Amino acid sequence: MLMKSSYETVSVIGLGYIGLPTAAAFAQRKVKVIGVDVNEHTVATINRGEIHIIEPDLDDAVYKAVNEGYLRATTVAEPADAFMIAVPTPFKGDNHDPDLSYIEAASRAVAPVLKPGDLVVLESTSPVGATEQMAQWMAELRPDLSFPHQKGEQSDIRVAHCPERVLPGQVMREIITNDRIIGGMTPRCSREATDLYRTFVQGNCLASDVRTAEMCKLAENAFRDVNIAYANELSKICDTLGINVWELIRLANRHPRVNILQPGTGVGGHCIAVDPWFIVAGSPDESQIIRTARSVNDSKPDWVLAKISEAVENFTAKEGRAPVIAALGLAFKPNIDDLRESPALHVAEQLFARYGSRMLMVEPHIDAPPASMPSCTLADIDRAAAQADIIVVLVRHRLFEEYFAQSPLPTGKVAIDCVGIGL
Repeated sequence: MLMKSSYETVSVIGLGYIGLPTAAAFAQRKVKVIGVDVNEHTVATINRGEIHIIEPDLDDAVYKAVNEGYLRATTVAEPADAFMIAVPTPFKGDNHDPDLSYIEAASRAVAPVLKPGDLVVLESTSPVGATEQMAQWMAELRPDLSFPHQKGEQSDIRVAHCPERVLPGQVMREIITNDRIIGGMTPRCSREATDLYRTFVQGNCLASDVRTAEMCKLAENAFRDVNIAYANELSKICDTLGINVWELIRLANRHPRVNILQPGTGVGGHCIAVDPWFIVAGSPDESQIIRTARSVNDSKPDWVLAKISEAVENFTAKEGRAPVIAALGLAFKPNIDDLRESPALHVAEQLFARYGSRMLMVEPHIDAPPASMPSCTLADIDRAAAQADIIVVLVRHRLFEEYFAQSPLPTGKVAIDCVGIGL
């Protein structure tokens, strides 16, 4: 049951793929929201009632929230009653160590405007212990206030962790309907954070401790990563043995207790491709399967590149000329514009470095070439299908499935279908 929160003003720090939908969800419940982001363009866009990312239904929600006066964006943190920190948590270096610099910067930005009774929730998916570290950073700047690691239940400031569990492309629905795991640094922190989320969450709000909440999100994504790694490894085995992996999986999944996932170009995005490394970093000796799954999925784009190189060599030998190659899809998953940690983008970048002007890039969800390939040719699907000799499907966008269902690939074209659309 939705409840009216005692927190009259909520500040959301970081207005990206999670922060902005969260801000809009609160604003839809008539809560005053102050959105904070370091990007001036993002702030200006939101204050016009527009959005800087693609997410179904988010544009209408933000437009209404801004025009009704419930959402305002700024580049500087302001006083509020509750603060939601939703900033990136990437890894750094070859050892994939967690990079908490964005969380630290957000913590230090929020600390000066805190007052007794405020609640700070870390939404960013984080390694175990990050929320406690956040509290310590804030405490360093505000010795006049007490925090849970200092005064427990009697602290001036309440601190909790509540990771998002949403699917890009369905965020505005799932942010409301999905269950939430809410872990406070004390039971009181858990209760008050739970009351806040019940403002807009229709799913269950399940209270726990802070470390369990942190680990829960990591475990969920590592579970998915391991299962995807099995599918990706199976696709390579089937290729070696001359077996159609898509048919094999369809038949194997007729077993009542088997549900093999679909293989692809790799694993991308800011969650599944990143979060398992947080577990490995914290418990390196105990996370052998998780580490191996990451290695399998990280190596899949290189395997795809090898298959493309083989096709290019065969085409050149047969036709006596270099082929035109079309890379279909750059996003990290179907039907979105998000290129973060995208294996398809990695493959496209490598192809562009090798073949340059012979490459056509097709990504229907972006309007300009990626920053990593500013001079590449961004084509539509009609041009790519007509001009390319080798067509590589890297992302299972709905547009590609519909196009090739109506327009079968002409004779003489070479198809490399990495996602099983049926070419």
